[in-house]
Amino acid sequence: MKRIAVITLNGYFNFGNRLQNYALQEILKSLGFHVDTLIIKSKPKEIPPMSKRIINLITSPPDEIIRRLVYRFLIKKREDKIENVRTRLFRKFTYKYIREVDYGIYDYDEPQILSDRYDYFIAGSDQIWNPSYTKGSSIYFLAFAKLHKRITYAPSFGVPQIPSEYQECYKRMLSDIPYLSVREEAGADIIKNLTGRTVPVLVDPTLLLTKEQWMAIAKKARYKPGGQYLLTYFLGGIPDNYKKRIKAIAKKRHLEIVNLGDIKEKYYLAGPDEFIDYIKDSTAVLTDSYHGTIFSIIFNKPFVVFDRVSKLQMFSRIDTLLNTFNLQARKIENMSLERDLFRIDFSYIPHILEKERSKSMAYLKKCLKIKDAD
Repeated sequence: MKRIAVITLNGYFNFGNRLQNYALQEILKSLGFHVDTLIIKSKPKEIPPMSKRIINLITSPPDEIIRRLVYRFLIKKREDKIENVRTRLFRKFTYKYIREVDYGIYDYDEPQILSDRYDYFIAGSDQIWNPSYTKGSSIYFLAFAKLHKRITYAPSFGVPQIPSEYQECYKRMLSDIPYLSVREEAGADIIKNLTGRTVPVLVDPTLLLTKEQWMAIAKKARYKPGGQYLLTYFLGGIPDNYKKRIKAIAKKRHLEIVNLGDIKEKYYLAGPDEFIDYIKDSTAVLTDSYHGTIFSIIFNKPFVVFDRVSKLQMFSRIDTLLNTFNLQARKIENMSLERDLFRIDFSYIPHILEKERSKSMAYLKKCLKIKDAD
């Protein structure tokens, strides 16, 4: 059996990251490959010496000292405890469903002997080319592998343009990948501008699995309400101007509000398998999340997409997703929240989804040199 290694962002805190990793693994396994996800480590962040931190603290204004002490010994201590519990849930999901392999690889040092261990290397999906995350590391461009083994599946840049200091190395490394694809139009534009190449825009791997396949690994969420609920999942926080309106809608419809993105809420303690369960049984979904949007589409849930409260411009991938499925009307600026939230037609979605799945599978089969039986 031929072997494939997946190169993606490793972590135990983001639902979409874990679920896209699982989905790509399962699709590749269905094509007859043994699949490993390689663990890529980063250099630990440098922490200022204790003496310097103490000096910075005691030289601050009195109110700032009080604020920092309250945060450090009350708020942060509580949040760290919650994050540790949540991380264990993510690790448990990973150990159960994703085959990770640790060769002691670091993102700042190209491995010398890894290329011969696998028949192919696939980089993707997720924001592996976001310079804010991976700092232009050649690992995520598969520079360590022999040319014919380099494949990408729907990776994301996560930014509308590449900073000038990274453009030359991005141009060189992208040019050396024979099989290139991306998951948003902005990414295709970046590659076109840097290399002159036109590359396919493919759907996120989570869309390649069926609703039934996702339900098979869903786990009943421990804090899921017994009745109907409105699911909110915001990575950038719920916009202040919508909080009262969301509460009013929930009250009018007799819906409980389940907020998955707020560490102060009990619902925050959920693993990726519980995330699936929360969405599949929700009445509607309000989100600024790419994968929150994807799973709303998979499970035919009325949804609204909000701009994320963030300094980073990361909406291009959601724009591409909504354009692909003709769901631009689900952006908050294109609708009335109170009037249109529950008005949505999913009847034409299966046709588009089947078309996109066929396109993606044809790409993978071509890259992996798989010929369909006559």
